Amino acid sequence: MSTEEKPGGPEQLAMPEQLGTRERLVRSTQELLWERGYVGTSPKAILERAGVGQGSMYHHFSGKPDLALAAIRRTAEEMTAAAETCLTTPGTAYDRVAAYLLREREALRGCPIGRMTQDRDVVRSAALRAPLDEMFGWLRGRIADVLTEGQRRGELSPELDPAATAATVAAVVQGGYVLARAADAPGPFDAAIQGVLALLSAQSTAARPTATATAD
Repeated sequence: MSTEEKPGGPEQLAMPEQLGTRERLVRSTQELLWERGYVGTSPKAILERAGVGQGSMYHHFSGKPDLALAAIRRTAEEMTAAAETCLTTPGTAYDRVAAYLLREREALRGCPIGRMTQDRDVVRSAALRAPLDEMFGWLRGRIADVLTEGQRRGELSPELDPAATAATVAAVVQGGYVLARAADAPGPFDAAIQGVLALLSAQSTAARPTATATAD
């Protein structure tokens, strides 16, 4: 698992010229919200990042809250699709959850959706908060479904609580981001992921190869 930062942050990514104005605005807002949060993302910064004029912004959106909602929803949709890809990989329930936990992330940047939950202006707005709650609710439910399926197949202990375990998995990922950002190093994130994988592995009933002695 690699959680190291990749060279070239969003500031250095050129917006493709072929993108339409609305798409440029949404993508720019996605990047800025991840970097700066809602308060730090000004309409001026969005326009500069997108390379469009003020009139173009208000042609497509009623204002910053409307554009931010579109950007947050887009980010939630992209994160949902990425998680679903991992959770539908071949293998046991453990393998599928592990694929989600071990997918490549930029731990030091934090979660683009998780960051929004720490923004007072976002959580105070029912409209802006809704995509966050929906995405995390979907994630917990989807992981719980995978674990329940694993129990039906006899891959996981019947004592395992799928809903509680799914909530733990989601919480560990979000908490891992916080630990990594506090330490300014990806190590705590990796350790948190390995820890929850060990706990999940302990509930697995899959046969494991036994160690055999070798002749001297």
